[in-house]
Amino acid sequence: MGKVEYISVEEVARAWQIGERSVRNYCAQGRVAGALLEGKIWKIPSDAQKPDRKPRHSSVEENLLAFLKREKEAGLKDGIYHKIQVDLTYNSNHIEGSKLTHDQTRFIFETKTLGVTDKAVKVDDIVETVNHFRCIDLIIEGAHTKLSESFIKQLHFILKSGTTDSQKSWFNVGEYKMMANEVGGTETTKPAEVAGAIKALLKEYDSKSKITFDDILDFHVRFESIHPFQDGNGRVGRLIMFKECLKHNIVPFIITDELKMFYYRGIAKWKNERGFLRETCLSAQDVMEATLDYFGISHE
Repeated sequence: MGKVEYISVEEVARAWQIGERSVRNYCAQGRVAGALLEGKIWKIPSDAQKPDRKPRHSSVEENLLAFLKREKEAGLKDGIYHKIQVDLTYNSNHIEGSKLTHDQTRFIFETKTLGVTDKAVKVDDIVETVNHFRCIDLIIEGAHTKLSESFIKQLHFILKSGTTDSQKSWFNVGEYKMMANEVGGTETTKPAEVAGAIKALLKEYDSKSKITFDDILDFHVRFESIHPFQDGNGRVGRLIMFKECLKHNIVPFIITDELKMFYYRGIAKWKNERGFLRETCLSAQDVMEATLDYFGISHE
């Protein structure tokens, strides 16, 4: 019997085209044959095979959504509704440059005040945090509704209302952009073509007989490439993903700051390689599943 050759998590991640965190999760779950943990370092046989992903569809529509609606209506603190409001709002805003901390975000949600701070805080960060809480309420209330232009515009209107941007005549809160913009140095759809592009995207998406995890990610990538609003596209896009996961019995997920660069890379490479974004979002989904387990909410 020949000597086993081991390679690193980084090398395996590159070979399997997934994130290093996913590789470590596979190893920790005993799903990689022959993987050894020495100290804090995983050693993986060079001929190890990538495990199949477990199915991620579940009965979450009947469970998580019911919990969210019940806790929202009851004003319950410290439950799953409370946690998702704070975590989703903090992370999505933080990705876009908000300087509010997680504790400050939680404090705003719980007490409607900022709390004591020794640093200057932008008013827009506070306003958009409060507005994002309202957006999450909207996607919970409208989880079962058909995704439409009016729903998407309503999300943007709520998110950006009362901000400095909303005072600019050209910003067009709740309506499509009037000025061309870029995302990550890449050109996006021209203002005159946005309405047609969104209508075509929605028509194709709504025509599908069954929405899959990849369909939701594909919609997100294409939505971001259109970049229909002057600002707020990333947050609106991630809210849409969360809503559509709830609607279609798929465990939703939150893109954290830790996953931000993997998320951006996945979007950039989606057209030619779907594995990067898919694995990043599935890794985030693993975290949500652990949260559901903690709160006793069933999923598959």
